[in-house]
Amino acid sequence: MENLTVAIGSDHGGFEYKNAIIEHLKSKNIKCIDVGTYTKESCDYPKIAREVCQKVLSNEASKGILICGTGIGMSIVANKIKGIRAALCGDTFSAKACRAHNNANVLCLGQRVIGEQLALDIVDIWLKSEFEGGRHQRRVDMIE
Repeated sequence: MENLTVAIGSDHGGFEYKNAIIEHLKSKNIKCIDVGTYTKESCDYPKIAREVCQKVLSNEASKGILICGTGIGMSIVANKIKGIRAALCGDTFSAKACRAHNNANVLCLGQRVIGEQLALDIVDIWLKSEFEGGRHQRRVDMIE
């Protein structure tokens, strides 16, 4: 996870986890680009999802993390952007598999559906898991 930069964003429904994840990553010396939201006031998640994805696509960030109440809205928006492979994960197995098999470059989480410690575990596993390539590369190419 050396030289890793993570773009991270949330709407009001993921605000608390966003802040917890940023602190968690900073404690591991991982650079974070916080694109908001910065309060618990209601906001529009599509704008934040697009901004995180743009940072990933421009290589300003190595990977992106999006958090909303369920993670569903963020994942829908992110996956409409060419070049983004966003995975909504609620367990550690999926976090590892989406990197290994799908080369997911954006992780989506739901603050209202998983516990905070599980969210941090998912982030850690997702960030350290590598893409396996091989037959999986052919499939990722088909997605693109």
